[in-house]
Amino acid sequence: MEFEDPEQLSLEGSLILADPSLRDPGFSRSVLLLTNHAHDDGAVGFILNKPMGKKVADLIEIDSMRELGELPVFLGGPVNQDQLTFASLTWDAQAEQLDFDTHLASDEALHRLREGFQVRAFVGYSGWSEGQLESELKRRSWITRKPVPGVVSAGAEEGMWGELLSSMGPYYRMLAAAPERPELN
Repeated sequence: MEFEDPEQLSLEGSLILADPSLRDPGFSRSVLLLTNHAHDDGAVGFILNKPMGKKVADLIEIDSMRELGELPVFLGGPVNQDQLTFASLTWDAQAEQLDFDTHLASDEALHRLREGFQVRAFVGYSGWSEGQLESELKRRSWITRKPVPGVVSAGAEEGMWGELLSSMGPYYRMLAAAPERPELN
């Protein structure tokens, strides 16, 4: 994706997939949802495919809202990892887009969960300063992609990165099939 006029481009609501050449171990084979993006303000997002193997109840006491306590916790990114954030995700089939709402209060997250929304808990988030994400995109550290319905499915995290890449065509199938650590071959 080329940036003709970066000040007009917003990737809010898009997915970015870590290119296999991205060597940051925190983002290796990650799929992120960009929840905010403006060239002048930077970007914010959450990693969708890095479950931590913990539930909300393992991290905080949540007596009156036991249902939230059963939610799996995901690593949202390297920023503010001492903070737990709830987000709701839903696929809007008519608009063919992923609708999301982040930084939900626990009572609001519980309400959304009871309404049938996919609610996720994230520790930390991913953030970029002004122009930083654009620079990383120009260096091809990230691959942009429109969201698809499967990204909101519980349990789809395991192969999400490879499946999303593979569905983009032959070149991307080849990238998805590349070994995670080619230097060990």
